[in-house]
Amino acid sequence: MATSTTDEAAVPTPTEEPLLDVGLLKEVGRKALVDALNSVNGAKTLVLDASLAGPLGLVIEVSLLKHHGVDKMFWLEPGPLTSTTTNIVYLCRPRIKYVKIIADQIKRHAKEAQKHTYTLLLVPRISTLASRILEEEGVLGDVRISSYNLQFIPIADDVISLENENAFKEIWVDGDETVIYDSAQALLTLEKLYGLFPRIVGKGDQAARLATLLTRHLPSDFTTPDTLLAQSEKIDSLIVLDRRVDMITPLLTQLTYEGLIDELIGIKNSHVELPVSLLTPPAPMGVASTSAEPAPAAPTLKKVEAKKKHHLTTSTDPLFAELRDLNFSSVGKRLNKVARRLEEDYKGRHQAKTVAQLRDFVGKLGGLQTDHQSLRLHTGLSELLVPLTRTDQFNKTLEIQQNLLASYEVPSQITAIEDLLAQGADMQTILRLLCLASITAGGIKLKSLENLKREVLQAYGYNHLPLLLSLSAPPLAVLLPNPLPPALASDPSAKYPFGPLRKSLRLLIDDSPEALDEVENDISFVYSGYAPISVRLVQCVAQKGGVLSNPAEKEKEKDKAGGAADGKVQGSSIKAQAHPIAGWRGFEDLVATIPGETVDIVQNGPNDGSAVATPMASLLRPMQKPTTTVVFFLGGCTYTEIAALRWVGRQNRGRKFLIATTGIINGNTLFESISSVPKPTQAGPKDAAI
Repeated sequence: MATSTTDEAAVPTPTEEPLLDVGLLKEVGRKALVDALNSVNGAKTLVLDASLAGPLGLVIEVSLLKHHGVDKMFWLEPGPLTSTTTNIVYLCRPRIKYVKIIADQIKRHAKEAQKHTYTLLLVPRISTLASRILEEEGVLGDVRISSYNLQFIPIADDVISLENENAFKEIWVDGDETVIYDSAQALLTLEKLYGLFPRIVGKGDQAARLATLLTRHLPSDFTTPDTLLAQSEKIDSLIVLDRRVDMITPLLTQLTYEGLIDELIGIKNSHVELPVSLLTPPAPMGVASTSAEPAPAAPTLKKVEAKKKHHLTTSTDPLFAELRDLNFSSVGKRLNKVARRLEEDYKGRHQAKTVAQLRDFVGKLGGLQTDHQSLRLHTGLSELLVPLTRTDQFNKTLEIQQNLLASYEVPSQITAIEDLLAQGADMQTILRLLCLASITAGGIKLKSLENLKREVLQAYGYNHLPLLLSLSAPPLAVLLPNPLPPALASDPSAKYPFGPLRKSLRLLIDDSPEALDEVENDISFVYSGYAPISVRLVQCVAQKGGVLSNPAEKEKEKDKAGGAADGKVQGSSIKAQAHPIAGWRGFEDLVATIPGETVDIVQNGPNDGSAVATPMASLLRPMQKPTTTVVFFLGGCTYTEIAALRWVGRQNRGRKFLIATTGIINGNTLFESISSVPKPTQAGPKDAAI
């Protein structure tokens, strides 16, 4: 498959103003927490579940917490709690281990004759289980239990997330469907803000459960907001995909800039840990270099350098908006282009002769220095990634993935995976490849699979046995033998039709020179020649013409036929008019081959969830006004899927995508959440900091 993309095709242009202001959701979350804190009068000590620190940091600032009476903050962890305030507020998810810690601390205070008033804020809602545990521990009467309804958190202008890193495990390993209910409540909040989703289209058994809950509306009170009585004027549909519909995509190595940062360094709650030297401001203008390679070399890995969290956001870093969705092979060209532009801008100081010209240059200086620091940061970050992408293990992993996707000599790929295991590759890498081989090839030969499982346990520890069992058993069943055991032979969800889908959804783009342009003008750029199944399914609903052929390529041919004056590709400036949403129309048979229920519901009013057939003629009618389509990933999505959906959005005129998810995932984080083995943590100060 192709291993590069041009700068022209996949480069995102500066995003237009979104049709929906996701900042409203941030305000909702901030106000809910402020109201919850204000319900406790006086100074208070906040004891925080560490897993909530990242999500809360995207919603509220520490200074605002202090303004509303928070005197001290501590992590919620076992052991004594010393508080100088009468009021103690616990903020956590309703998990057994947290509630027991709280009960122990309350009983310890009682023994020491310390008098405190306790408030327990459960996220996102009150749990009966928490009340029962507190009752069993004998402290229920000492605690006021309330909730902090933290729902969607904006992590980009077009991405909102529940930031639940365990959603996939809870649904498909633990069998806990609480996440589905919470997702329905969060989507209901969107409906309260903007009106009913006119149409709900989905794929997957859990997506069908979510749609059922959503069409019942689940009101939190006895009054129905006016927005739930009529279809939304800003949103034309909700597309729900449960993660089991496409397990292949998160198993692959992401090849976009943001996706590769997530794979190799790790992004959590939109933050990444980087060497401090990359985050320090650049030298003053007169000293700074503005050549085509303006940034100093990235810090070497030989020295242990202090690290600091950095928020990857386009609001303060416009260059990140240009880079995040690029195939990594194109990032260097873009950085070079920005460096040359900055060099030209800095030369303006020598051309300023009059006082007015000097004043204009000084006015631009702040922006130039900000751009310079951003360029320095991303050049250094790219230099950190490059050595990691040139290792034998990384490239061998990519080669195996590409061969498995093409079903090329599968037994040889299994042997190559064994070789990687023998060379000491990461366990997550081995499991990702094995699961990919199982799904794409319809299982792995029983003898080979058993040998590989035994080698994995011997190499990485028998404490990973529960993880292997979870991957091999329903409902997950992504690591299966061939032929299937009798217990699974009759289960349709155990047989994934990858071969037929590869052809019908045009998943693989040929890497021959004549086909290279098509790769560069298709969603497959995110995996250098492979199109994510999940995004192809979205195209089946929202860009039907883009599934079997490439609209960007067609527009490019039109431009060539029209004789572009400068000889450059102009297709990106000529967008096809988006067609109205008509469900899975035209792809019913194809979608039916994928395991899981198919959803298509038209909502005309409250408590109405009937499926209505849409005439094919409606597909030919142009959209009357711009609209937004919400795409919700139940179980998490990857940065590459986000990048691909942004690409689809740029090919249409009149439709934007709002991407919603339970959380951002990749193959490594997926297996870490499923595994029952706790990740090693470094000891740190007890004081919390959001």
